Amino acid sequence: MSAEVEFTPSGFAAAEPPARPAGNLAAAALRFGSLIAFAAILVIFSLTAPYFLSIGNIGNVLGQSAISGVLAIGLTVVLIAGGSNVVTGGIDLSLAANMGLSAAVYASLTQLGYGDATAIAASLLTGALIGSVNAIAVVYAGIVPLLATLAVMNIVAGLELVLTGNTVLPASTPFLSALSASDPFGIPVLAYVLLGFTAIAAAIVQYTPLGLRLYAVGEFPDAARAAGLPLRRLLAGAFVASGLCGGIAGILSVSYLSGSTTGAGEMLLPVVVTALLGAVFSRRLVPTVTGTLLSALLVGFLTNGFQLLNISSTLVSGVQGVLILIVVSATTLLCRQEA
Repeated sequence: MSAEVEFTPSGFAAAEPPARPAGNLAAAALRFGSLIAFAAILVIFSLTAPYFLSIGNIGNVLGQSAISGVLAIGLTVVLIAGGSNVVTGGIDLSLAANMGLSAAVYASLTQLGYGDATAIAASLLTGALIGSVNAIAVVYAGIVPLLATLAVMNIVAGLELVLTGNTVLPASTPFLSALSASDPFGIPVLAYVLLGFTAIAAAIVQYTPLGLRLYAVGEFPDAARAAGLPLRRLLAGAFVASGLCGGIAGILSVSYLSGSTTGAGEMLLPVVVTALLGAVFSRRLVPTVTGTLLSALLVGFLTNGFQLLNISSTLVSGVQGVLILIVVSATTLLCRQEA
């Protein structure tokens, strides 16, 4: 059973809402319009950019999208459990900084002579601890998620600068070499990591009772509370899971960049774009893991197409900002229409 179904708490009768043809039509236009836009991007770039739809280039896009995709999936979990209102609901602005610090921890430990197992465990623990701090600040201290995660982002970014001395920390191990390699067809291993991670996350979030509870807490908190669901524990778990994704992305970043580099904060905008845009690829315009994957590929192909056509990469940030504005505005108008 998919988590996109409506949640009805036990002991309560399901009330069928009145039909809203205009709202349904607008939602369908937004959803299918995003698919049409995705297809149009593929067609335009395949006609204008050389080798755009080659197997090697598609694999490169998947590999290059792995880091932002894992981070966006972590943010998606928070959006699901906390609600789609980015001011009072679920948001985690510390993810990019989390990735940077986790990568720095991995690179630092390898330089000190520790093996991959220790470095991996330390990076994952770093990410989970950052997620736990977010959970404590939001769930137990009652700070608005936007402000709490923004504060944690600055703290974590400062810790990264202290640890690295604002310099690049190179790292080279057999595990990192295997992770940054490609298969005989030229497809990066990171592409398979992204697809495998997405499959696991989607299976948990969209097709298990735990996932259904997360959707219930985010979309129907009052009904979920009446049904006896542990709202605080589920929301705290979502932030910890998001932090863990930051740790995983840090490991992928070290393999992709052959070390820990500065500037992790620049990943924040693409991650937010990917997570918010993912909702338009779902049937009910709610955040889903599979929708986030499609959104990551959309942003990845858009960036890749610009690069192949030698178009300034600075335009990509502008396009991403426009996408956020369109998606947030459209979904907000739909919510007002349905209210």
